[in-house]
Amino acid sequence: MKTSRRRSREFALQGLYQWQLARTDAATIARELAEARGFEKLDAEYFRMLLEGTIAAAPELEKIITPHLDRAFSRLSPVERGILLLAGYELAHCPDVPYRAVINEAVELAKDYGGTDGYKFVNGVLDRLAAQLRKGEGAETGNRK
Repeated sequence: MKTSRRRSREFALQGLYQWQLARTDAATIARELAEARGFEKLDAEYFRMLLEGTIAAAPELEKIITPHLDRAFSRLSPVERGILLLAGYELAHCPDVPYRAVINEAVELAKDYGGTDGYKFVNGVLDRLAAQLRKGEGAETGNRK
């Protein structure tokens, strides 16, 4: 069973995909997604915070994610970029969410929406990013999944 936060992340990923392709503003995307089937089952406040926050922080997030990539950020698929931006935002701006939960949620999104082995790539990148951003949680110890 999907939690309301999982659904929030799924809808935020859909919004980030739309933002990347059409450069539609966050408010318009949020209004459009609010009409989609299943939207009523998510945490609307968390969704809006993720969508708006990730879009606003995208340039900063790209800078901190890029050193952990094996290719240019622009060469990632829109789904991988969206997942990494979303999870990067949570790692950087949502200290109340454990880094392991952020990574696990991102891996599940990659399994559901990404390419065949995209989840492995997402996991590796976020593992390194968490070690950089969440040292106080023990993310740097190498004891991650």
